[in-house]
Amino acid sequence: MNSKGSKPSFGVPLHTEPMEAKAADALPDDTGQWQYEPKWDGFRCLAFKAGDEVDLRAKSGKPLGRYFPEVVAVVRELKGEGFVVDGELVIDLDGSLSFDALQMRLHPAESRIRKLSVETPAKLILFDILASLDASLMGEPLSARREALELLLNSAGRVGIELSRCTRDLPTAMKWVGASGKGSTDGVMAKRLGDAYRPGERAMIKVKRLRTADCVVGGYRYLANAREVGSLLLGLYNEQGKLDHVGFTSTIARADRTALTRQVEALRSPPGFTGKAPGGPSRWSTERSGQWEPVRPDLVVEVRFDQVTGDRFRHGTKLLRWRPDKNPKQCTFDQIVKT
Repeated sequence: MNSKGSKPSFGVPLHTEPMEAKAADALPDDTGQWQYEPKWDGFRCLAFKAGDEVDLRAKSGKPLGRYFPEVVAVVRELKGEGFVVDGELVIDLDGSLSFDALQMRLHPAESRIRKLSVETPAKLILFDILASLDASLMGEPLSARREALELLLNSAGRVGIELSRCTRDLPTAMKWVGASGKGSTDGVMAKRLGDAYRPGERAMIKVKRLRTADCVVGGYRYLANAREVGSLLLGLYNEQGKLDHVGFTSTIARADRTALTRQVEALRSPPGFTGKAPGGPSRWSTERSGQWEPVRPDLVVEVRFDQVTGDRFRHGTKLLRWRPDKNPKQCTFDQIVKT
């Protein structure tokens, strides 16, 4: 692969961007033209191997190897002098994938990372291959790349790395969509069997299971540059009758902001959330300010969401409609619990 002391040759550049997907409401159904795969709930990762050299890269291009030393070791031991594969880093806790456990790995202390790598080891679920030895496979059709990936992993037989399941059967894929959004998978990907690997392009299709919930408005944040509502903070009542913060919605029509601002300002009153309250900016929020205003829990809004992790909406939700007919106390966690 490379002479001693020289930089390793991985077959494709380290800065290669993974192929992306565009969202759709339904899976394509051209018979025999598509491969369907679960959309795993983890960190997207390109893994590079050249001899004993291994590099893991996030979708952003940033190195991931120092945070997942156990995965680096597994990739290094995998048979094959060199390859570049595409997959998802996941951590399985009690039979369910934990995104929170992945987040905990992004820690500055190496001692902490080493400890977690033993206590909560990650694994790499692979679904594509970009190169084998020094040769790029990106121009090959997906059907050929899948065969090459299966050949690479047939001899693996070890914990820490596995092949993603796939199907060409639409009814099976539709069942996967219905079962997604519950902690392990985040939807279904559809890829054309005859397509090449197209780095950085939205050449795949992703379909997520979208669900709705009625939530109490427990607070709001202003826009960063105006005294108008930028987002509503959402809550659900827990088993103790406390209102826990579960996420936000910022899909407020511009024409509605002025009237909505007057409405929520008239309801300002602490504490807003009587259970878990919002903190400052985090991966749960796109707001630039951590400041928020509490309101009386009088307003109920129906929102659409895709994924729940740790009793929180993973992403921002879409505001569908107001529910003046709904008693706020009826807005409980049983709407979003994992089943």
